Amino acid sequence: MGKILVTGATGQVGAEVLAQLLAAGADVRAGARTPERLAPPAPVETAVLDLTDPGTHGPALAGVEKVFLYAVPRGTAGFLAAAKEAGVRHVVMLSSQTVVDAFPVQKPIVEMHRAVEEAVLASGIPHTFLRPHNFATNLLMWGWPESIRDGGRIRFPYPESHSDAIHEKDVAAVAVAALTGAGHEGRAYFISGPASITQREQLAALAEALGRPLVFEELTEAEAREALAPIVPVWVMDAVVGYWAGSDGVPTEVSDTVERLTGRPARTFAEWARDHAADFTA
Repeated sequence: MGKILVTGATGQVGAEVLAQLLAAGADVRAGARTPERLAPPAPVETAVLDLTDPGTHGPALAGVEKVFLYAVPRGTAGFLAAAKEAGVRHVVMLSSQTVVDAFPVQKPIVEMHRAVEEAVLASGIPHTFLRPHNFATNLLMWGWPESIRDGGRIRFPYPESHSDAIHEKDVAAVAVAALTGAGHEGRAYFISGPASITQREQLAALAEALGRPLVFEELTEAEAREALAPIVPVWVMDAVVGYWAGSDGVPTEVSDTVERLTGRPARTFAEWARDHAADFTA
């Protein structure tokens, strides 16, 4: 197996892909705009890689056979052209299940991922699309760690909103399976956690992991928007609040992709909570 380039290697999923490829003994190069921020579990070859900077593409791709690619529309077409010229034989792209099944308010997220999928298809390089839906790590973006540390509660809307809450390690495990195994070209995989879980149930799992009671204080949608306004752009806020409203009391679809491709069941949200307990206490 030839060299594998991991783009976005400092990200939540990219870092896990890097770690799991190294554990599997793969020949890996870690690409990132700031590779000095990398903290892999073993020494690894690094490269400065900014998809919007064509000058970084050639050096990062030299000698590479396969690529793990993040969905960053700007610059991706140029990067893929350079990848094809460099002889890359397989691109495994982290996309989103929203390109298949999305609420109307998620249109900007759909368009972002669809644009990159279309660029990959246009490149002619054999591909695999990974389509997770809801990352468990999204909670880290919405202020849950700070609220739990400061007051043992979260103030949030739609406590009965459902999520499939996939562990980033499982997304990475499927990526590694696609990068190191055979027969994944031309496939698109919906990846999910093992069960549909509400936000209230997620908080209960965090309480168990942290060993202390936690309280869910329900906000109205207007109050939630006011709280989120300083944290995320308006289009992101519209997408996520719209999703929470649409999935309120509605279990979400799950898949068995993780188990089929890796041989082990997807990690539960309780496992994610234990793995990330320090994020809610540090």
